[in-house]
Amino acid sequence: MIKSKSGKVGDWCFVIICILVSVICVVPMLNLLARSLSSTDALIKHQVYLWPKGLNFEAYTAVLSDMKYVRSFFWTVLLTVICTLVSLTMTTLCAYPLIFENLRGRSIINIFITITMFFNAGTIPNYLLMKSLNLLNNPLVLIVPSCMSVYNMIIMRSFFYGIPDSLRESAEIDGASYFRILVSIYLPLSKPVFATLALFYAVGRWNGYSDALMYVNKEILYPLQLFLYNILNNINNVEVATQEGFSTPGLTESLKAAIVMFSTIPILCIYPWLQKYFIHGVTMGAVKE
Repeated sequence: MIKSKSGKVGDWCFVIICILVSVICVVPMLNLLARSLSSTDALIKHQVYLWPKGLNFEAYTAVLSDMKYVRSFFWTVLLTVICTLVSLTMTTLCAYPLIFENLRGRSIINIFITITMFFNAGTIPNYLLMKSLNLLNNPLVLIVPSCMSVYNMIIMRSFFYGIPDSLRESAEIDGASYFRILVSIYLPLSKPVFATLALFYAVGRWNGYSDALMYVNKEILYPLQLFLYNILNNINNVEVATQEGFSTPGLTESLKAAIVMFSTIPILCIYPWLQKYFIHGVTMGAVKE
């Protein structure tokens, strides 16, 4: 099919917009990488833009030599894996029953679930709730309160709607239970949406620090983002920098960039593994077919 002139112009406009968006996303990362690998003299003189000057790994050495960072990193990795598995399980168990028309009170349940997307008790009631449940300074406080997203549940439920009813009905005729239908039919056909939601949950947990900031006082339970947040907030304080072992003159700017790179690169490594499922999972789960 031969496109019209206006159609070709539209395609080129779309390509240009995609290139601009890519540049906007990539350039800051290149600048951070260059700053983290540059010498302190080049940073002080503001000579670093997209390419490192005076290659220097001192900032990375300073971060990796801090055992508190290493401990926080591995704790965050473990926390992200656990939260992702728990969240996917809870999302599945919530979305699957809602696709059955014979479920009593299904419309009311959907309404109540949807309301939670728009209304929240607030910070203080949530804190008092966590306190009454004895979850403060407890690892479960970083898992249980955010174990399911209603938005993600709606995506999964819509994806389940797209699976032909004939498959479920044939299994029911053969005497399969609801759980067997879920395990044998829905889960194998739902890899795209599971990969997509796993990415959403993993990124959300990896980047999360507000819940730990409110509910956790033990440093051993600090996720990586909160640990780095505290360092970035206090890194210009000479006393704190000396205490953390980051008191080398001129290292501040390079260290800030290295910290941000450390917190960003690990989660970026997940995208290539899930990219082939991402678009399919979102588009298939966006509307009911």
